[in-house]
Amino acid sequence: MDFAKMPDGLIPVIVQDAHTGQVLMLGYQNEEAQRVTRQSGRVTFYSRSKQRLWTKGETSGHYLTVVSQHPDCDQDALLIRAIPDGPTCHRGTTSCFEQPDQTAYPAAAVSFIGELERLVQRRHRYPEEDPKSYTASLFRKGMSKIAQKVGEEAVETVIDAVGGNTEGLKGEAADLLYHLLVLLTAAGLSLEDVVQVLRQRHTTIAGGVRRPE
Repeated sequence: MDFAKMPDGLIPVIVQDAHTGQVLMLGYQNEEAQRVTRQSGRVTFYSRSKQRLWTKGETSGHYLTVVSQHPDCDQDALLIRAIPDGPTCHRGTTSCFEQPDQTAYPAAAVSFIGELERLVQRRHRYPEEDPKSYTASLFRKGMSKIAQKVGEEAVETVIDAVGGNTEGLKGEAADLLYHLLVLLTAAGLSLEDVVQVLRQRHTTIAGGVRRPE
């Protein structure tokens, strides 16, 4: 980053949810804030009002864990893709740019899937935190049992869909999605890995090249 280009040595930093793509907030960094961000793995800004460094979440506990950083073409602005640990805005909303009448529901729905995945990953990483949880018990049973559950839920989802049981379909689809998250985690994968494949396929199809069937 070329901090010297800016009169005050501060560059604008846009933070984006790594799972949903939603823009979460805008802040500013100087060289020291960028160094601390790289070292800690948590997004740290320079507060123009407080005249000091501040790590997002240092008071609320809602940290922004860095996934990747992307300077713009002129090296004087930065995009950080991060995983939010709770609401980003001080108002308690997912984003500082929340638009309740237009985007709150879809953003909240996608954000919840990300929260659910993080909980599943935590149960996998720290099973001793809640050994009685259903998720932890699935991980203890192993991949074969988890894969079996995904298959069972997929069949039940299809049955309700074909039978026109919309209420049952919602529940079975929820079960399927949850068990799929568990399966991906057990396999060392994440929703981001799946989304990358979808993005690649979308780009290929949009470019006029069909994916082999």
